[in-house]
Amino acid sequence: MEGKYSLPKDGGLIAGAVPRAIIHRFEKIPTSIFHSEYEGVNYVADKIIKSIKEYEQSNATNDSGCVTEPFVLGLSTGHTPLGLYRELVKRYQNGEVSFANVSVFSIDEFYPITPTDCQSRNYRIHSEFLNYVDIKPENIHMPDGQVSMDQVSEYCEAFDNSISKIDLMILGVGEQGQIGFNEPGSYAKSRTRLVQLSYNSRKVQSGVFGGLRNTPTMAITIGLKTVSRAKEVILMAWGEHKADVVQRMVEGEISDMVPASHLQTIAGAEVVIDENAAQNLTCEQTPWLVGPCDWTKKFIRKAVVWLCGVVNKPILKLTYDDYIENSLGDLLEKTGCTYDKVNIDVFNDLQHTITGWPGGKPNVDDTTRPAPSTPYPKRVVIFSPHPDDDVISMGGTFHRLVQQGHDVHVAYETSGNVAVYDDVVLQNVDTARELGFGDHYDEIAEIIANKRSDEPEPRALLNLKGAIRRAEARAACRTLGLNDRTNAHFLNLPFYETGGIKKGELSDADTAIIVKLLREVKPHQIYLAGDLSDPHGTHRVCAEAVLAALEVVDGDEWVKDCHIWLYRGAWQEWDLGMVDMAVPISPDEMVKKRHAIYRHLSQKDIIPFAGSDKREFWQRAEDRTQNTANMYNKLGMAEYQAIEVFVKMR
Repeated sequence: MEGKYSLPKDGGLIAGAVPRAIIHRFEKIPTSIFHSEYEGVNYVADKIIKSIKEYEQSNATNDSGCVTEPFVLGLSTGHTPLGLYRELVKRYQNGEVSFANVSVFSIDEFYPITPTDCQSRNYRIHSEFLNYVDIKPENIHMPDGQVSMDQVSEYCEAFDNSISKIDLMILGVGEQGQIGFNEPGSYAKSRTRLVQLSYNSRKVQSGVFGGLRNTPTMAITIGLKTVSRAKEVILMAWGEHKADVVQRMVEGEISDMVPASHLQTIAGAEVVIDENAAQNLTCEQTPWLVGPCDWTKKFIRKAVVWLCGVVNKPILKLTYDDYIENSLGDLLEKTGCTYDKVNIDVFNDLQHTITGWPGGKPNVDDTTRPAPSTPYPKRVVIFSPHPDDDVISMGGTFHRLVQQGHDVHVAYETSGNVAVYDDVVLQNVDTARELGFGDHYDEIAEIIANKRSDEPEPRALLNLKGAIRRAEARAACRTLGLNDRTNAHFLNLPFYETGGIKKGELSDADTAIIVKLLREVKPHQIYLAGDLSDPHGTHRVCAEAVLAALEVVDGDEWVKDCHIWLYRGAWQEWDLGMVDMAVPISPDEMVKKRHAIYRHLSQKDIIPFAGSDKREFWQRAEDRTQNTANMYNKLGMAEYQAIEVFVKMR
């Protein structure tokens, strides 16, 4: 699927103004940055196909026309290569490539695990790629997760020795710099071996295993020395959750604590990333340090906010020397402005993002306000990927819109059913029994007891979990003053309803559901979760679904007066250089928002799939919005309790 979601670009490096070597001079591995995962995937697919064909043309063949030694392709697993595998399957089906002369080595496998377990690397790489191309079974080499413990060392040595060459290695990278399961601390001369998985790695993988307690503690992985045998290596990374490790890997020092940094020693290594994963690289984060820039209004703000952080001053206290000594002389020269004029312009620009009227204030001059004053009241749709993202991410703004009289609708795109623990279901069923609404406790307990980890959850159980989350969402809506019977919409997009962590492909069926709602409401404002992390994650897929629906309705009359505002999830916040609207939240509104989040009882205390952050959602939300208010204050703005911020997509 070609992604439709990307942030609007505003200013930046002037293409071709200086040689590429200067722009990328901080990078120690050649790095190709693409606008989207889709473009990056096509680039990598082109390179794989070209390499296979060139190898076939230059190597001897037998009487059957096959090369005597196949092209050896090293393959990664996990989320990163999903788009690439789909593209390669499509190219194969279109007759653009054959894998008959290709031998593949997968780089890792959980231990112990059987190849038929749906969580195994073996199973996934077959189900996502190998089952759909013409590769010969004898040319598929996967680490065996069933080898007995007393034989695993000898097995790993033999597996490593069987990799006599690697023509092209395709890799992903973990958030701590892992390659395969080479954890931080792996040494450069490591070979294929059994490793102990770190707590963080197990936590990342726990989603597909139904919890940490079911997640393997060990894995077999090829080593860094084995990777270095490859003639060419392409490491891919997509999404902003990889931005930090990409920067450390590409621009940092070689360190065993960042195993992927050892790729700096491989002459044929290349990093392929999207703009989101590249955002911490010098050429993206601070492009004025590497070349001349197009100084648009918003890009100037980005640079000035950065400068304030570097010199620890508010905007109006910045001096000429601050600009010159921190490589922003080009800004002053190109704009023809004095430093104090830039200070005042940026201060006013940032000040004008702040509004207590997210839907627009009626009967006022809206020239410098984020939202137009008319029409009033507005019809608003808040799209929430899961049944709690609305209140976690923009609960204060949600409440403000309702209180100011707008016709607010919330569209919960997925059921969120897989994020409910079984014991929560039993507690709710027990409550219903105690209230006299029927005794189904033993029936549900039996369904739970008969669950299998290698199969989707039983539909009857998923239905109960979905019902729990709907009830919680309606309670949160009532807390914020919304009519939960008429204005809360549960879309249950089909792509999500697989019964497991791995979701289906976005389809026209998903889009049609959203199109129907949009044409019913005809909104003036749309609020959309704008996360830039995993392109295959639920938030990103939900954003793609809404944008696909907007393409369908693009010719409708109401669309030309509709604006899209992007909010962030529980973990991240927009850079202030990007913000178009900042909504202050009072102490009382913070409490109201917290109470709305509390209504999601199944997500409290023990958060399914929480990652390494142990804070509850309400704590993350409050810390984030208070930190945003503090940043505004440090830049010289008024001091607020908290601020929710938004980026305008159109």
